[in-house]
Amino acid sequence: MLIVLDTNILISALITPFGNSARIIDMVLLGELQVLYDDRILSEYREVLLRSKFGFEEKDVDELLAFIEAEGLKTTSTPINEALIDEDDIAFIEVAIAGRAEALITGNKRHFKGRYAKRVKIMTPDEFLKYRRQ
Repeated sequence: MLIVLDTNILISALITPFGNSARIIDMVLLGELQVLYDDRILSEYREVLLRSKFGFEEKDVDELLAFIEAEGLKTTSTPINEALIDEDDIAFIEVAIAGRAEALITGNKRHFKGRYAKRVKIMTPDEFLKYRRQ
């Protein structure tokens, strides 16, 4: 199953290793899910995860991103012409649409409103895990 992970899912998984976001990352690591990404998304992951306020080890961040890059699917997308609450989120919608993701998983669903967001299932970790059990 192809998915797109918002950066906040990675942060949540690393901060709360037994939470729903971590369960999703475990599914990625086990090969049950494949992460769609592009260079913008990898760049955001790296920049945010290495912020000093989180205290994540650079080695751990490098390993996680290397795994996503090796086992995920790099996607080329077409720009959309739509404003979102956070302009950095456009890359996630574009990649989800281009890669035909089953879901874009985020902790901030309100950031993904608009006509393009309707072309992708936008789910919280809890919603995604319930969806997977069906």
